[in-house]
Amino acid sequence: MLSRVADSLYWLSRYLERAEHTARLTDVHLNLMLDQSPDSARRRWRRVLAALRDPVSASSKDAYELAQLLTFDLGNESSVVSCIVSARENARQVREQISSEMWEQLNRLFHEVKRTDIDNLWDTEPLEFLRAVKEGVHLFHGITDSTMSHGEGWQFLQFGRSIERASNVAALLDVHFQQLPLSEDADATDHAEWIGLLRSCTALEAYCRVYTADLRPERIAEFLLLNADFPFSVRFAADRLREALEAIHISTQSRRADHVSRLAGRLGALLGYGQIDEIIAGGMHQYLDNIQRQCAQINHSAYLLYVTYPIEAALEA
Repeated sequence: MLSRVADSLYWLSRYLERAEHTARLTDVHLNLMLDQSPDSARRRWRRVLAALRDPVSASSKDAYELAQLLTFDLGNESSVVSCIVSARENARQVREQISSEMWEQLNRLFHEVKRTDIDNLWDTEPLEFLRAVKEGVHLFHGITDSTMSHGEGWQFLQFGRSIERASNVAALLDVHFQQLPLSEDADATDHAEWIGLLRSCTALEAYCRVYTADLRPERIAEFLLLNADFPFSVRFAADRLREALEAIHISTQSRRADHVSRLAGRLGALLGYGQIDEIIAGGMHQYLDNIQRQCAQINHSAYLLYVTYPIEAALEA
């Protein structure tokens, strides 16, 4: 596969995952504003911005300004609209590699977000818009799985989606576990914060099926980090990431793929053999920061291997 095609498919998937993630966090925290004090609202928005790696201070902006920043601000590369615009541009560049149904769904989502602005949204129903974005991205993934050959191009889409999700969820957990107490005697406010974290990962119902409604921070950490079956856990994303890379390596038959495979395997082992009590004892921040650094290393190494490789490497492959 041409490097430009691999690059566009990879970033198409990453941008859509980022758009859905940002829409989900914004949706959850707009909902939480209905029963919270101004101080707790500012703390929550600060966590959202930190989890999205946005340097803007929440204390200087109200909910309207923050919603604008996270949804429609084209100057913010991680805003919902910016991500969807970038995803569509990447899809346009590889139009011949994706199905007509995929392009139509992404184009439909693009025009839906472009014809809306924050003033109209705020005066009507902002949560409906954010839910439409989430559902539009989910529909795109379903159409992709149903209409695109599951070959090398499809694997690059899975790789991009999985590495973005693993890094995003790890960052979200890191922010929450740095700022919220791990003790079991948390008050009602802390209880609402943990529910908000689970909802931010669409995990509340799935968590309750495993642990009932007993919300304990260490169990939440275990579920969102180490559960092998839940799609928004870090381990699940890391497993899909490794599988996609293995399939790409087999397809390309590159002799230089061992390094990237080892990096993906190391991340999988870190999560596959992790024990939550040992992780907490050793420092949750250090563990989650390590996951994010490993995701960055995998991204960098895979990019060098498949996208920005020198001509000499292509001749050796």
